[in-house]
Amino acid sequence: MFITIEGPEGSGKSACARWLAERLSSRGIAVTETREPGGTALGERIRGFVLDRVQPPLPRTSLFLFSAARAELVGRVIRPALAADRVVICDRYTDSTLAYQGFGDGMPLDDVRAAVRLASGGLLPDLTLLLDVPVEVGLRRREGAGNWNAFDARDLAFHERVRIGFLRLASDEPIRFRVIDASMSLNQVHSAVLAALPAPLRENAEAADVALDWRTVGGAQDEDAVLHSAE
Repeated sequence: MFITIEGPEGSGKSACARWLAERLSSRGIAVTETREPGGTALGERIRGFVLDRVQPPLPRTSLFLFSAARAELVGRVIRPALAADRVVICDRYTDSTLAYQGFGDGMPLDDVRAAVRLASGGLLPDLTLLLDVPVEVGLRRREGAGNWNAFDARDLAFHERVRIGFLRLASDEPIRFRVIDASMSLNQVHSAVLAALPAPLRENAEAADVALDWRTVGGAQDEDAVLHSAE
């Protein structure tokens, strides 16, 4: 099964992806956790380019860089993991490209979709968890986490367009998407994530006994910071 976790800046998706992977792994489920951009040697180098605050790439350049990273990730990590019957959990995927480069930067959606199809080889997630949070709240969390990057630094109007884009994508595909209010408490978000899983995975995950100290993940000092660190 292929699960992606999406959301605007500061939504907590990265921490949520790590938590869900640990949760499922603790029950003996084979899990591959990865991220975009990244997840491969080339992808991690590309990540440095697209998040660079000093000289961020132009929107069209970003689209091609994200596409190159995705092609590597799908071919080298995601498809092999799925073929081995592993659950794949990916922090960002194709919907982020549509939300950021399409809705956020205003690139023609048909062009962005074409690039997405080419890079992904048409591979779609089975389930997408969209962690939604108001823009001001998300950016405040990002600023507190101390990992400010090129996308964080964009203006509020850009981030509003990205959030609207995510919600529109979710509205267009209600079967694949589950929208979760990421402004809730950590425990409430975790419960909503578990409730969104297909029955077999949910039953295993809910029974899991995970001994994790979430106060220390990523150096965060409280539950809210843990949920919203390392975006």
